[in-house]
Amino acid sequence: MNSKGDVLLARRAYTKTHHPGKWGPAVAGTVEAKESYKDNIIKETMEELGITDLKITLGPKTKVEGKHNHFTQWFIGTIDLPESKFAIQEKEVAEIKWFSQKELSDAIKTNPDEFLSSMIEYIEQFKKYTVN
Repeated sequence: MNSKGDVLLARRAYTKTHHPGKWGPAVAGTVEAKESYKDNIIKETMEELGITDLKITLGPKTKVEGKHNHFTQWFIGTIDLPESKFAIQEKEVAEIKWFSQKELSDAIKTNPDEFLSSMIEYIEQFKKYTVN
């Protein structure tokens, strides 16, 4: 997020096996053996967005059941950078965009196929972390 409460999302690379080209969390990764959730998010933020020393806050931990069962540990980071200042990893991320909360809500309603199917649920979980 930024200090205005806008949410940074990433469009997954079109070459990804799961959900290619869909808008979702700005950073995501799979925790490797002997790696903590926090170590993973720091690594992935650097790899996918080129950001180091991001101050992060622990968010909720969720269980996802369906085609791909997994736990997700969420983190919230705040940074005030324009999209052009991020160094995206093109094999993971096609593009990034700042969305105001209203713009994001409207875009999901108007074009739900552009987003991960779980984005509405994600937005609800993070309302308590937003800047008003």
